[in-house]
Amino acid sequence: MIRSDRDGEIAVVTIDRPAKRNALDLPMWIALAEAMEAASADGTVRCVLIQGSGEEAFSAGADIGAFEQERGTPEREAVYGREISRSFQSIRRCVHPVVAACRGWTMGGGCGIATMSDFRVGGPATRMGIPARNLSIFYHPGELDPLLQSVGYAVTCELLIEGRVFTGEEAFQKGLLTRLVPDEEVKAEAMALAKRIAQGAPLSNRYHKAMLQRLRGPLPLTEAELAAVSDFAYTEDFREATRAFLEKRKPVFRGR
Repeated sequence: MIRSDRDGEIAVVTIDRPAKRNALDLPMWIALAEAMEAASADGTVRCVLIQGSGEEAFSAGADIGAFEQERGTPEREAVYGREISRSFQSIRRCVHPVVAACRGWTMGGGCGIATMSDFRVGGPATRMGIPARNLSIFYHPGELDPLLQSVGYAVTCELLIEGRVFTGEEAFQKGLLTRLVPDEEVKAEAMALAKRIAQGAPLSNRYHKAMLQRLRGPLPLTEAELAAVSDFAYTEDFREATRAFLEKRKPVFRGR
């Protein structure tokens, strides 16, 4: 359900699960990482475009319905945490510029995929949000950092702590989208942007992407702080939120 294609010098990665708003289960997260790593290693590529299949969603994020099979034990959590982090970082660390075509729902992990990209094109009907608080989920610092760098502390708090879902216009005003076009033009503009990028000197583009990220410097985090990202998986609140999602009811959080 992750397709890799080529349009000249553009590598096109498509999240192809429209029946589930392009939500990703664990095999899809692994396949996304593999697709991005392959594109990054290909010297004939000059830009990567990530898009969702269909017109309704870029991606609704992780497939919560698959959590019962994919998570829940220390062994499963270790695999899931490692692979989802690998997937996000494969976008961030791709040597080529990455463009995300954010048509429609761009939520949770889908918003994470977008914010790991260098350019984000959306339309008025785009919806961007990270409902981690609704599931008592902790985001990895390596995924929070590019979001914080892009939109700042206040907007990051709106997304993660208040749980705001932004319209396309709001996302553009706050810097979450880098370009706003009519909804029906999102994918075409994202491809046109990728082709304009590909017209530039590839070594210059790769150098500037790498140096702009390098100037951020290393994250000043301890091993304990990095390990704490997995703690949510063993909380009562996370288990309650997952059950509530599947049962289509509001979760009751108890802070434990």
